[in-house]
Amino acid sequence: MHKIFILTFLFFQIVACKSQNNSPTETKTMLNSSELEAKIDLLARKYVDLDIFSGVVLVAEKGKLIYHKAFGLANRETNTSNTIDTKFDIGSMNKTFTKIVVLQLLEEKKIDLDDLLGKYLSGFPSEAANKITIDQLLNFTSGYGDYVTREYFDLPVSQKNIASLVERIKKLPLHFEPGTDNMYSNAGYILLGAIIEKITGKTYQQNVKERIVIPMELKETYVEGKNGVQDKSVGYSKTMTGEIEDNLGIVELPNPDGGFLSTALDNLKFYREFHYGNTLLKEETKQKDAFYRMIQEHSNTGGAIPFAGGYNGANTVNYEILRDKITVIVFANMNEPVAEQLGAGILAIIRNQTPKEPALPAIENVYQSFNKHGIEYIEKNFEGLTVNFHPSDPRDLILNQVGYGFLSMDKVDEALEIFLLNTKLFPEVGNIWDSLGEAYYTKGDKQMALSAYQRALSLDSEIPSARKMVKKLGG
Repeated sequence: MHKIFILTFLFFQIVACKSQNNSPTETKTMLNSSELEAKIDLLARKYVDLDIFSGVVLVAEKGKLIYHKAFGLANRETNTSNTIDTKFDIGSMNKTFTKIVVLQLLEEKKIDLDDLLGKYLSGFPSEAANKITIDQLLNFTSGYGDYVTREYFDLPVSQKNIASLVERIKKLPLHFEPGTDNMYSNAGYILLGAIIEKITGKTYQQNVKERIVIPMELKETYVEGKNGVQDKSVGYSKTMTGEIEDNLGIVELPNPDGGFLSTALDNLKFYREFHYGNTLLKEETKQKDAFYRMIQEHSNTGGAIPFAGGYNGANTVNYEILRDKITVIVFANMNEPVAEQLGAGILAIIRNQTPKEPALPAIENVYQSFNKHGIEYIEKNFEGLTVNFHPSDPRDLILNQVGYGFLSMDKVDEALEIFLLNTKLFPEVGNIWDSLGEAYYTKGDKQMALSAYQRALSLDSEIPSARKMVKKLGG
């Protein structure tokens, strides 16, 4: 069974981002150095030369632009270059817009953070309606995870609006008792969008435009009508074999959890308001949000506060050093985590440190190395080969995707080698045993397939494909 991690749009856990080698951040910055432009140019070009980055880089101090350049192509089919005015999909940065609208409603005394889900939205099971609070939805502690499944991508656009997604979420199980744990949740922010609509009597998009986009004069930020926007980038991903694919078939509607289009310059303006301004929210209102309070703990550490978003063919990041009011923004129309990695490298340069060298995407790197050196080499060098992989995603996904890539090529023996190594490296993950079972079944070894499927269910009894196959194989 494939695990789909296409909408892995994050607010990062707050990290100090002190440097790429964990040394202190009190180092004098080189913002005024004549070498800064050349060093950022060189680093960005290394990513471009590996064909893993195209996009825009922006560096500012106290809102004043220090560096602002575009790289690569916005559209490979038309050979259109990115410019500093190109619009990019900002992914989960939408969630900050959603949070601000909720906090504005709090400020207007139209909502309370302790209000229960069931007060605003009907039809949810009691364990959700009577236990989940607005605060838990905001801070990923509601128990809901993602609403995206393999079948989701086959749905018509008409079934991907807020109202339709709420109906899907009603049928989802909670992963834990509300308030007892945390899990990144696109579903939670869809529910917040629905609550905003319920309270205001206006669409979510209307609220964002009237409450944020217009007051902040974000003239290059688009919260609806994505297809009609001019000068926007097309997203691109590299396959396991190094081929380039566009993301035109999976671009989503702009919703409370992701999907607006914007420029790096508008993003600078928006997040400076979030961190330092009082046009949209009073400081006392911001302080009622647990996440905002947490990032204020880094106001004097020199650490960088990251906000990011990404999915196949799109990755954006905004790093803010609160102490120095330094902003690093990278917008990319290529796969995550390239923007985060390039941005972290630029932070290192600003701090007079040496940035990490870019690497091929983990899946492509493993595939090439397997073909050249074999499975033992992969096992011995797995960590080094997979540095270019999103740090929040489970690392068992890497070999799982390579294995399925071989299956799609009808190279079953190669797939088995990869899946077997994955079970050796991550033996407690049920999903990869399910994948191994599929490979054995494809090869015609039903006994080994049954054994693998049974192992999968012993680790995770809710894997539907494993349950189906155990029943089919008579286990």
